[in-house]
Amino acid sequence: MTGAAKRIGLEVLGWTLLVLGVAAIFLPGPGLLGIFAGLALLSQQYDWAEKRVEPVRLRAMLGAAESVETWPRVVASCLGAIVLAACGVLWIIKPPAPDWWPVADTWWLPGGIWTGVTQVASALIAVGLIIYSYRRFHGHPEKADELRSDIKARGRKAEDRTVGADT
Repeated sequence: MTGAAKRIGLEVLGWTLLVLGVAAIFLPGPGLLGIFAGLALLSQQYDWAEKRVEPVRLRAMLGAAESVETWPRVVASCLGAIVLAACGVLWIIKPPAPDWWPVADTWWLPGGIWTGVTQVASALIAVGLIIYSYRRFHGHPEKADELRSDIKARGRKAEDRTVGADT
């Protein structure tokens, strides 16, 4: 692959992951992971993306650490992944609309099979992330504290740069 083709391919993939990551914040899916992956690819071409990779990575890791701090959070995360997978299977099977459904049948489980496939895939990604987070962070509160300190330190550095630019 030529240099230009590789650059265009990485840029398209980076922007796609970034947009999907932003969408996944509101839809089922690993939003911060997608944003991080997109920014990591775009950071090879753009300075603005390079400046944002580390803060997003720190926030994503802190979210992962906090998601397994307590057993209720671990259980809730696992139940969320199970519910998401079950909804995906329901979308894939697509049973007929029930009698109590108040609107047109076309509004019952919209999106078709691919909505179900993406829900199941998101659930599998979620389970993988839960396992990763559990193995890396559960029982190690000092790791979450370290991430919080890193985030605060980066915030102070940004404030110092802003104040320095104003004077």
